[in-house]
Parts: sequence; C-alpha cells; structure tokens
Amino acid sequence: MIKKAFTLLFAILSFNVTFAQNKLLTIQDAVLKGRSVLAPKRLQNLQFVTGVDKFSYIDNNVIKIGDNASAKISDLVSAGELNKLFKAAGKDTLKGLGFIEWKNANELYINNGKLEFIYNTSSKSISESTRKNENKSLESYDAFNEETFAFTKENNLFINVNGKEVQITNDGSYNIVYGKSVHRDEFGIHKGTYWSPKGNYLAFYRMDQTDVTDYPIIDWTTYPAENKNMKYPMAGNKSHYVTVGIYEISTGKTWYIKNGGPRDQYYTNIAWSPNEKNIYVALLNREQNDMWLNEYDVISGDFVKSLFNEKDEKYTEPLHPMFSIGDGKQFIWMSRRDGYRHAYLYSIDGKLIKQLTKGKWEIKDVSGFDENFTRFFFHANEQGPINQDFYSVEIASGKLNRLTSGDGFHGAIMDKKGNYIIDNFSSCYTPREYYVVNTKSKKAVNIFKADNPLKEYKTGKWNLFTIKNNEGTDLYCRMFKPVDFDSTKKYPVLVYLYNGPHSQLVTNSWMAGGEVWYQYMAQKGFIVFTLDGRGTSYRGKDFEQAIFRQLGTKEMEDQLKGVDYLKSLPYVDVNRLGVHGWSYGGFMTTSLMTRNAGIFKVGAAGGPVIDWSYYEIMYGERYMDTPQENKEGYEKNNLLNYVDKLKGKLLMIHGAQDNVVVWQHSILYQKKAVDKGVQLDYYVYPGHEHNVLGKDRAHLMEKICNYFIENL
Repeated sequence: MIKKAFTLLFAILSFNVTFAQNKLLTIQDAVLKGRSVLAPKRLQNLQFVTGVDKFSYIDNNVIKIGDNASAKISDLVSAGELNKLFKAAGKDTLKGLGFIEWKNANELYINNGKLEFIYNTSSKSISESTRKNENKSLESYDAFNEETFAFTKENNLFINVNGKEVQITNDGSYNIVYGKSVHRDEFGIHKGTYWSPKGNYLAFYRMDQTDVTDYPIIDWTTYPAENKNMKYPMAGNKSHYVTVGIYEISTGKTWYIKNGGPRDQYYTNIAWSPNEKNIYVALLNREQNDMWLNEYDVISGDFVKSLFNEKDEKYTEPLHPMFSIGDGKQFIWMSRRDGYRHAYLYSIDGKLIKQLTKGKWEIKDVSGFDENFTRFFFHANEQGPINQDFYSVEIASGKLNRLTSGDGFHGAIMDKKGNYIIDNFSSCYTPREYYVVNTKSKKAVNIFKADNPLKEYKTGKWNLFTIKNNEGTDLYCRMFKPVDFDSTKKYPVLVYLYNGPHSQLVTNSWMAGGEVWYQYMAQKGFIVFTLDGRGTSYRGKDFEQAIFRQLGTKEMEDQLKGVDYLKSLPYVDVNRLGVHGWSYGGFMTTSLMTRNAGIFKVGAAGGPVIDWSYYEIMYGERYMDTPQENKEGYEKNNLLNYVDKLKGKLLMIHGAQDNVVVWQHSILYQKKAVDKGVQLDYYVYPGHEHNVLGKDRAHLMEKICNYFIENL
C-alpha cells in the first residue's frame, strides 16, 4: 500500500502548477498576512453542534449551520441580528463574531468582548451566561462544567463551585506552584489540573522549585531596568520536585499520592479510572529510559501496583495517558516499543492483550472512541511519512480503516459519537478543502473549497522529492524555485531548516508546508530549500534516536547531503549558499557555519542553542544525558569551540526575554567571538521571548531576508 501511495504521490508532485500572477509581495504582507488572508481560507470556529447531527462555523460574521448527513448549509444568525438583541437589552454590541461555543442543541455561548451571553436558537433571545469569563484569562484554568472550574492565582489552587470560590492551597509562592503545567511542558503535559470523570475529585500538580537555580530575565522597559527571576533547571543540575495531589469536592480534603523514590522523577500523563476509584500516572526516571505505568488508590493515595514497565536503551518518552475503554476493564496505551508509535490493548491488570496497530508508520495524534467504545480514532501517516490521514481501528478485530481519501494531509475533528468527522484537507498543490465524512460508510461530502490565496501574485514553482543520506535512507525535501525560473541561469539558495526532535517541516500539504515569505524570496531570485534529516519526527524511533548523545552531528551529515544535491544542480550557484533557522534551527545554522565552515557564505541563526549544558533538563538530558555522563558529546557539540572556524557572514538574533533558549547562549557566543577576534553580526529583540511575534515579526523577517539579499 505504501509503495503504491508513493508512486501516486510522486506522479502528482512531478506536475508543477502555474497560476496567473501579477502582483509582487512585500515582506510585511508575506509575514503579517501569511497565516491569514494570504493563507488558504479556513472555516472559522468550525465545530459539531452538541447533541444533534449538525455542524456550524462562522463566515463573514454569519453563523452557518449544516446537516451532517446531507451537508446542506443554511444561515443561523448574523452578527447584525445579534446586535439588535444586544441593543434592545442595553448591552454593548458585537464588533464581530470571533468565537462561539455550543452549550446544547439549542443554545450557544457568544462573547461581546466584555461579557459572555447565551443565544437561544429557538426563541431567538439572549441571556447573560453564568460562566465566569474573567478566570479564563488566568494562566491556569480548567472547567469541569459551567458551574465548576479550577484555576491558579498567585501560584495557589482554587476551585469555584456554583459561584462559591474555595482556596485549596495556601503555601503557593515563587518556589511552590500549584495547578500549573510541570516538567517544562515535556511528556505531553500542557496543564496542571485533571478533573475526575464525574467531577467529584480534582487531581493537580504541586511543583517545588526550591532547589532549582534562579535565572535572571531583565525587563528593559522599566526605569531603571528590573530583574525578574525565573526558575530554569539546566542540564546536570538540580531539578524541581513534583507530586500529585487529590482534592475531594464534597469534603474539601486534600491528600497526595504516595510513591517514594527519587525526588526528580517525572510524573506524566495522569488518567482517571471511569469509576473514580483509581488514578494512573506514567512515572519516568530522570534518565528517561525507564517508565512505569502506576496505579494509585484515590481514597488513600496509596500505591496499588505497576501495570507494566517500559525501558529503552536510549530514552522512552510517554506522550499520551492511558485511554480507558468503557467501564475501564481494558485500556489502550501508545508506545514506540516496536520502533514506531502504535496502539496496544491492555487489560486493567496490566496484561497485554494485543498490539492493535502495526507497520512502519506512526500514530501522530489520538482523537478517542466512538460512543460504544468499539472503534479507536487517530491521525497517522500510514500512507507515507509526509502524508497524514484519519483512521479508526476496530478494537475487537484490529481491522484498520482509513477514513479520509485523497493523497495529502488530512486534519479531522470528530463528533462525540464517532459517527462523523469533518476533514480539513490540503496537499502540495491543493490549498484547502473541507468534507463531512460518515465514519461507517466513508461517504464524504464537500462543503468548502478554498481558492489559491496567492493567485494574484507572482510566485515560484515548488515541489516535493527525496534524496538518500549516507545510510541509504530517504530524506524528504521541498524546493521553491525563483519567479520566472530559467534553468540556464545560476541562482543563490537559502536553506531553511530546523532538523530537531518533535518537528516536521516537509509535508504534503499546501505549498509543501512552506511559508509565504519563501515566495517573497523567490521573487528576489532565490531558491528556498528545506530537508528533514535524522532527528525529526514521524519516521520511527531509529530515525529520531540517531542523534542521541551527539546533537548536531548526524543532523549535519544529512543536511550536507542536501548541499551535495544542490551542488549537483546546474542552476545552483554553489558560491552563494545561505542557511537560516530558529531555535534548534539556529543551533544547526551556527553548526553548519562553523563546524563545516566555508560551505555556506551567509547564515542567520535565531534563538540558537550554543552549549547544551545551558539548556533545560527535561529536553536536554533526554537526547544528551547529563554533562557529567556525556562530557564528550557536550564538548563535541558545544559551538563555542568552533567560533574561530567561522567563514562568511553570520547574523545571530535573540529575544531579550527568551525563557526557553536563554539569552546567555548567544551572549557567550558573542563574547567568544570578541575574544577570538571574529566579526559577528548581532541583533536583539527586547520584549520578546523565544519567538518574535506580532507586528515585530515583519521587522525580524525583513532583517533576515535583507541579510541574504545583500550578502549572497
């Protein structure tokens, strides 16, 4: 099947599409509009309607509603009609319909910017919502329903039940944090509170950061400048200490699960049993190579048993909680134990029943079950590494069903019953299409096709292809050619890269996953090239783990195979190669400019990791172990050791408030450049953290693009 899909893929991708174009992009438009009006149109706020077989979305300030079976769409209510109701009630009117949420089949939440209201579709009336919107702006907020929610304020945990606010903890502080995400948002963790299925209990994280070193972040906007410390656990140093608490709503009592063991282990992927009697935690050692799925008694917090243990000689990374089936006697666990991320069916006593999915492909994201718990739904790349489809697997038989069709990239949302999905589809040359799909019959009805958003602009052609690395493994690439490309001419090349874990830049989606500013560079006569090498995601465990303990080495080998390919092309000017990336891509850019000096004439490194011993424990130690355990690896890939090897021009950029790759990385690089007499171009963005966002991003990309235009 995969071979057949690849044959079809490359047959399609060998065809380059040409559009009628006249206008030229500005860098401001390419950046500031690249993900809005110059991106394929989306159906805004697309969702299924609660309790009925319908869907809705917003278009031109009109709420549209459609039937799942027929996909027949009609107008429900407009912003203008709603504003008449707001005016009649003496309330502020809507500036536009930005967000709606269905409460039930006949009522939906609407926010006018100050308050939240409920619109009744039957009576065509509005009433003020009882939900407390002000809490949604808090750093941590988790609602069980509209009457019950939890939130963190000044690092203490609170709940609000029927309008009554209860403070659960009292010792929250700079060092002690409750109810927020822990472990630097690794291991699939993105929040700090977990409601039980019936809402009788709230599990929460308590994080003790006392042992973690303070790290200075300077606010330059005050007079004088003010230091605002944060806790930043650097590789090889002391980490924070996490525990999991349980709060009982009816009694107001709090207790903690009892585990023992080292202080700096990782409590990940919390899950409840359907009957609320047990709670499950994937406990991972600091070395990240030994994971235990543990069961705890809710009432006492006592350890009950380990359901199973999963080890890996390099690292194991749990990213999903257990998915309980029905009454909880069975569950599904996600693992890469056979080399690819797949679903495994277990009994609740920890016995493996069977592996549900198999093959040299990966489950990428999980959507859940149908209402009868007979099918398990997920996104996967079974049709090829750069594709994505939506699937179900029948739990009883293990039969795999591909629910989306069309070669490309599918992102689906599913109704609560699992009977319908809405498929958001694009491919290399298809901007966007939406389909309503019946998950049993697989009947798909188109509800929207987006126009090419760049049809009025001059654009270069683009395509997807593969090359082989030194091991004979396929590496996926994309290339954007200059506007009015002439194969008899020589062109400069900008290599844009990331090439780190948890990334995939090259996909069979619109414009091969590329951004609009690539087309700006194509208008300036540049080829823009990207390659995903070893270390990137969705190619299996071996492909990713090839970089273990030597971050930067295998990735450079693969990127240099890309350079070899570029040099083989008669229209590439081999003396005018540039490279740019941010974060891990900034690390790779600096590595290529110094550890393989002379290949690239110009580089622009944004927010670069320079020395992995200055990076955070959770991510850094997973891939590099500690500096004490892997002194050779840290030393070999420490870019401070190669500053004097720099040839060509290198622009280094950093956000002054970067709390991910701290500013110290590039500052130390600057200092070493001065010590070695090496000239380096440098720019700082005050007020920005790891990414330069908002209107300033246009300034950033103009600086980067001009750097290549002027120096290549």
